[in-house]
Amino acid sequence: QVQLMESGGGLVQPGGSLRLSCAASGFTLEYYAIGWFRQAPGKEREGVSCISSSDGRTYYADSVKGRFTISRDNAKNTVYLQMNSLKPEDTAVYYCAADGSGIGTIVSDEPYDYWGQGTQVTVSS
Repeated sequence: QVQLMESGGGLVQPGGSLRLSCAASGFTLEYYAIGWFRQAPGKEREGVSCISSSDGRTYYADSVKGRFTISRDNAKNTVYLQMNSLKPEDTAVYYCAADGSGIGTIVSDEPYDYWGQGTQVTVSS
């Protein structure tokens, strides 16, 4: 059974850090581009970051550039999103998704084949 499972969300104070994990089962994550998306209440889902499968190229939304880092551990079949200097506006449900083309994008969620169930990130004092 193909599945993506996010973990690592929680409540953190402004300026704090969290590391989200996206673990795959039923398929090999190494051959997929992985994207992280988020959706805040009342807002549309937006792309945050992605990493390609072939050359590991990474992309970030301007709002998180310099604060978030995406990485992959193929041996663990897992992709991570390290989030530093968190702000209240980062509060959202975060989803990871797998794109079988291997390219990845943060401007659209259409290329993505598989999605996780999401993990809540709340940044508040």
